Amino acid sequence: MKTKSFLQVALTATILMPLFGACSSDDNGNPDPDPTPNYTWGTDGSIKTCDHLLFAADGSENANGTVIGNGDKEFIFTGNQTLKKGTYLMKGWIYVADGAQLTIEPGTIIKGEKESAASLIVEPGGKLIAQGTASAPIVFTSAQEKGNRKPGDWGGLIICGRGTNNKGVLGQQIEGGPRTKHGGTNADDNSGVLSYVRVEFAGYPFQKDKEINGITFGSVGKGTQVDHLQVSYSNDDSYEWFGGNVNCRYIVALNGWDDEFDTDNGYSGNVQFALSIRDPRIADTSQSNGFESDNDADGSLAEPFTSATFSNVTFIGPKGRNNFENTTDFINGGTMFPQNGSALGKFQSAMQIRRGSHLACFNSVAVGYPIGLIVDGEKGNTQEYAKQDKLKLQNIIFAGMDITGSDANKVYEDVLYDAAGKTVIDATKESYSSTFFKSQKGNQLFDNIDALMLTEGIYSGAKYLPQTGSPLLNAASFDDALLATWFEKVSYVGAFSTNDNWLKGWTNFDPQNTNY
Repeated sequence: MKTKSFLQVALTATILMPLFGACSSDDNGNPDPDPTPNYTWGTDGSIKTCDHLLFAADGSENANGTVIGNGDKEFIFTGNQTLKKGTYLMKGWIYVADGAQLTIEPGTIIKGEKESAASLIVEPGGKLIAQGTASAPIVFTSAQEKGNRKPGDWGGLIICGRGTNNKGVLGQQIEGGPRTKHGGTNADDNSGVLSYVRVEFAGYPFQKDKEINGITFGSVGKGTQVDHLQVSYSNDDSYEWFGGNVNCRYIVALNGWDDEFDTDNGYSGNVQFALSIRDPRIADTSQSNGFESDNDADGSLAEPFTSATFSNVTFIGPKGRNNFENTTDFINGGTMFPQNGSALGKFQSAMQIRRGSHLACFNSVAVGYPIGLIVDGEKGNTQEYAKQDKLKLQNIIFAGMDITGSDANKVYEDVLYDAAGKTVIDATKESYSSTFFKSQKGNQLFDNIDALMLTEGIYSGAKYLPQTGSPLLNAASFDDALLATWFEKVSYVGAFSTNDNWLKGWTNFDPQNTNY
């Protein structure tokens, strides 16, 4: 057996040490990625494609970079990559292509560049795995310094899939400008996971009156996991579903610009436990609502009909705070006016159901809107569907509304009205919308918001949490067949019992002043 001298061993170790020592590691002992792996490039039309997502600030390849996208206006990601926990700057419209998968670790912060209206767009067949936690949510937010953030500072988050809609297979281009078309035949389609995620200050208007929503779902299938989302200060709708079948739980809309929960083009999923709170000084020129629901833009008979089912929603409207007045003088955007061309208007209703929608809502509460309900008959057969029991609004409590109902958009009178002909049918009779609301099982009206015994929760800017003795408690009913499966059976109306525990840890009600 041969032996080596101490000098030989030492010399060998000295030679090999730099080779092994070059492999640095993170705090968990995992090796850092190679900063210069092979980036595989291609093109899709005029847009560059790449199997890597991270770059240096100058757009050069760098797997340890902190910039998402190469700086082009549009960039298509074709690989399978995990963003390690950290803070990143996103530039341009980033498409997660068919077959690609982007995974984002809990606690990650992604700032959207204002100049490029940065947006993340998951295309049909692509996947986003954004699985945050209550203690480490994933945050998409403005790249502006705290104190200078505004609605529309960046684009938004768009998820598209191959679920069903009433425009056909890949028959509809997603709202807001991106190239992506969505829709298919697979109700169980899986676009990934969106859980414990916040989206703040989104909605950049790339053209006049054409903004990306906070979170947009296009034909997303129910194989996708969606829960614990908060959209704050969106420059358009907080959430909008264009078709699809995805189910959603525990979602928050804070101080959006237009509507809170907008459903279109055959969306048929379920939503439970949702909170909407409005800033009294922010409303859209189109008139802002809690729900806005259409079958499609024309109110056609296209199938599948928009037939989403909501339960346990709390809508906190603008009335009762800041000496609210529903006037353009009062609704001036306050400190959040973005000076980006977005136009302000007035508040309208807690619920506007129109254009042939078959929406259903149960066990929910809405307070402080100028109008409670609009069953709008201007386009489509919405009122006829309501008479046929194809529109269900049951076990709903309204409080502090100026009027219970109106029959048309921008009509603030509770009179029987012909929305299609834009004429009053009978000024001595209440609107069909009021009559319908009062006829629905379990609905209640309170003149005064205080009758609901609401108090502040972890958010101190509005009263949304029922106290012991509130009529919202022990008032729920899950007897309807639409609620037989999937929904959690609880005893209370609205999003909360006497605690708001599901908000704790991951939400942020003051993103303007957060250090990111």
